[in-house]
Amino acid sequence: MTEPARRRWEYATIPLLIHNTKAILDSWGVDGWELVTVLPGPGGSDQLVAYLKRPA
Repeated sequence: MTEPARRRWEYATIPLLIHNTKAILDSWGVDGWELVTVLPGPGGSDQLVAYLKRPA
């Protein structure tokens, strides 16, 4: 892939509160962040972590 065609991304990981997930994701989405995945956090299944990306 040539250098001009290569897209650069920045990434963020954020903890999700089960009772407020939509509001948290909506807030990040307004700033241009796209949800990539949600996985259990290191503390176990009670804590979720969202992984997001947006063009740099």
